[in-house]
Amino acid sequence: PSVQGIAKDTVESLETALDGALAADLVVTSAGVSKGDYDVVKDVLASKGEIALWSVRMRPAKPLAFGILRAPGGRSVPHLGLPGNPVSAMVAFEEMGRPALLKMMGRTQLEKPIIEAVLEEPIENHDGRRVYARAIVSKREGTYYARLSGPQGSNVLTGMAKANGLAICPEDVPVVERGQRVQVRMLDWIEEEPW
Repeated sequence: PSVQGIAKDTVESLETALDGALAADLVVTSAGVSKGDYDVVKDVLASKGEIALWSVRMRPAKPLAFGILRAPGGRSVPHLGLPGNPVSAMVAFEEMGRPALLKMMGRTQLEKPIIEAVLEEPIENHDGRRVYARAIVSKREGTYYARLSGPQGSNVLTGMAKANGLAICPEDVPVVERGQRVQVRMLDWIEEEPW
C-alpha cells in the first residue's frame, strides 16, 4: 500500500493526493462522499474519471462511492470511496472493499463465512436499508447465538471493537425479533483458501 496522507477538504488538496495514488491498482479513500459542503470526493471523482455508484441501501455505510479514475497513459484505476464515520468505513470495507481486493488478487472465496444464529435482542430497521448490526456471537450446545455488542451508532467504535460478527437485518424487514434466526457474517473467521 501507498499511503497518501490526509487531504484537506478542498478540491485542490484531494486532487494532489489522488494524483500521487494513480500508480496503484485500486485507490481507497475515506470520508468526503456524503452530501455536506466539504464532501468533495464525488466532485473530484467526477472530474478525474467517472462515478459508477454513489450511496447504497445499507446501515451503517450509506454514503459509499465507486468509480474509475483516469491515470496517465489512459490507464483506468478503480476507486472506492468509504464513508467518514469509522464504523461505517469498516463495515463498508468488509462488505465491499475486501471482496474487491480478493477478486483483484485472483481469489475465488471473496467473503468471510456467514452463519445462522439465534438473536438474543432485536435489530430494528427503521428506514428500509440492510442493517449490519455489530454483534457478539457465541456457540452453546451446538447453536450459535448473537447479541448486540453495544450502541450501534456509526461513530461508536467500542461496539465494533467488541464484535466478532455482523448480524444482518434485510432491507425489507422492519425488525428482527429476539429469538429469531439471523444471518451473521463472522468478522474473526478467515476466508477459506481457494486452493
